[in-house]
Amino acid sequence: MNLLITGGCGFIGSNVIHHLIERPEITLLVNLDCLTYAANPANLGVLPALPKYRFERTDLRDPAATAEVVIRHGITHVLHLAAESHVDRSIAAPEVFLQTNVLGTFHLLEACRAAWAGTLGGQRFLHVSTDEVYGDLAPGAAAFTEHSPYAPSSPYAASKAAADQLVRAYHRTYEFPAVITICGNNFGPRQHAEKLIPVIIDRVLRRQPVPLYGDGQQVRDWIFVRDHAEALWQVLTRGRSGETYNLGARCERTNRQMAERLCDLVDELAPERGGNSRALISHVADRPGHDRRYAIDPTKVERELGWRARADFDDALRETVRWYLKLMGNS
Repeated sequence: MNLLITGGCGFIGSNVIHHLIERPEITLLVNLDCLTYAANPANLGVLPALPKYRFERTDLRDPAATAEVVIRHGITHVLHLAAESHVDRSIAAPEVFLQTNVLGTFHLLEACRAAWAGTLGGQRFLHVSTDEVYGDLAPGAAAFTEHSPYAPSSPYAASKAAADQLVRAYHRTYEFPAVITICGNNFGPRQHAEKLIPVIIDRVLRRQPVPLYGDGQQVRDWIFVRDHAEALWQVLTRGRSGETYNLGARCERTNRQMAERLCDLVDELAPERGGNSRALISHVADRPGHDRRYAIDPTKVERELGWRARADFDDALRETVRWYLKLMGNS
């Protein structure tokens, strides 16, 4: 297996590389990343010294450069994680989300389709998507399944939905060996500083207000990033071509609950920085088009591939907080 991982210097991508790099099935692991603001090569630590690892600073918006990487490394498998992913940024400046998430995916599909023409027999293209493509889920409604209709609310979600449909079209039209995964909110080490969990930890340590959109009752379905990484491997190697698999841990929490638990953990693990951190939580004006609830039903991947999320939520969240405290010089 010559595996290409796109966006490997980002949060999920770097955790996936750490999780997979020692797999004996992988002869070569190529990390393609154009190193935007959200990328951090330091996420990979000592991995660049490993013989099977290669890094390519390449922008998926450049079709020629993308195709050259696929051909030169003889890529047989793709984990396509690269994407512009911050909802607030997509609301303020949507164009780059269309360029990267839709056109970038198109360029990668075309590169692989050309490289694999006439040689299909083991290749696989796994496109990683988000539960935001499904839009808003009513309180008390059943969780999203693979048959739930798409109803994206933000430019980010719309760009991912468009990319998903493009991948499906390639499978149907060209018999392209593609599979899609749709996942909930990831948490764990190496997440970019603008995301919810690192923002809350940083604000608590600085004794600054912890901002929560609206009433804080928006519900998200959380999964530890290492569980997600293992799920991606199982789908990449054992999932059925042309299928979509929802990946989740059945772990719904409101944003308010997450903020309160993170405040408590910082108080417990860094008591010298002050107590009663829940008092720092401050509600701010809600985001435009803010979805109220996401929830993933992972029954299909559990039934077909035997994958289940293994991490205990509170243990994994504690590990995550410890990692950020160390990063921020507090342990």
